[in-house]
Amino acid sequence: MALHVGVLIRPWFTNVAKSLRKEPKWFLRDWSGIDDTGKRAETLIAWHLLKAVEGWIDLGLGSFELRYLRDKQQREVDFVVIRDRKPWFLVEVKASRDNLSPSLKYYQDQIKAPHAFQVVLDREYVAVDCIARHEPTVVPARTLLSQLL
Repeated sequence: MALHVGVLIRPWFTNVAKSLRKEPKWFLRDWSGIDDTGKRAETLIAWHLLKAVEGWIDLGLGSFELRYLRDKQQREVDFVVIRDRKPWFLVEVKASRDNLSPSLKYYQDQIKAPHAFQVVLDREYVAVDCIARHEPTVVPARTLLSQLL
């Protein structure tokens, strides 16, 4: 019997050799015991994104990966969902901050991901279609998560 206490999320690069030199991010399965609000929010979203990625693969909807982005200038986006070897959408997680992260727009322009979301945990649900948006958008976590698998 295997005990799964967490998962590694690796960086995404088109150059595989570069990605192997970068540190992966470790996420505990049980996010509820994390004291830091920001880390708890990021871990919660990581597991929901991972569940969606695995579900889409199981349904035969394509090849999916969950990765993150960071460069030498320390610009980072928490997650990038790769669909059929191409960036599909970016996710930057915030516990409560509404002002858009500049890294989100920077990376969307660099890697040509069609969608970019700043997911905010403490905002109320809003009835909008996230995937209909192509510019970087602040979106409540409840809204984005309701549209995943």
